Order: sequence, then structure tokens, then C-alpha cells
Amino acid sequence: MTWHPALARSVMFRHDHVRDADLLLLPERVVVLRGTAGSIVRLCDGSREVYEIVAELGERFPGAPVADEVPAFLSTLRKEGWLQ
Repeated sequence: MTWHPALARSVMFRHDHVRDADLLLLPERVVVLRGTAGSIVRLCDGSREVYEIVAELGERFPGAPVADEVPAFLSTLRKEGWLQ
């Protein structure tokens, strides 16, 4: 089975222009995404498989360890219930 990560129905992605920070808005909670986390989550729209997200980020950030770190990050978000 393949996984096309997408935000869970109860989660919204927003960019706070005042703080210049990407956020996940959850019921009764706000998660501030640091570093490139917002770039990763922004690609989780349900249209791409994990390997496609990794490939796109690898092109954007040459030399970064995206092949190892991105799947682990997405898995963590899935375990939290923020991605489906």
C-alpha cells in the first residue's frame, strides 16, 4: 500500500505573517513548525507519495539528508494524528 500524506481533517496549515512562522492549527492547540518543516508539510496535499515529496525536497535542498529525515518526520506526524 502506498501513502499519499495529507493533513488530517481536524488540522489546518497556516503561515503567520506577523511571526513569519508556519503553523499547524489543531483543536485547542497550535504547533509552530520550525526550520524546513513547513516546506515538508506544505507538500502533504494527498497528491504525492512520500518518495515524490522526498525527491522534490532533494531538488530544493541539495545535499540535505532528506531521504532519511523526511520519511521519519512524516511518520512522526502520522503517529500524532496530524497526517492521514
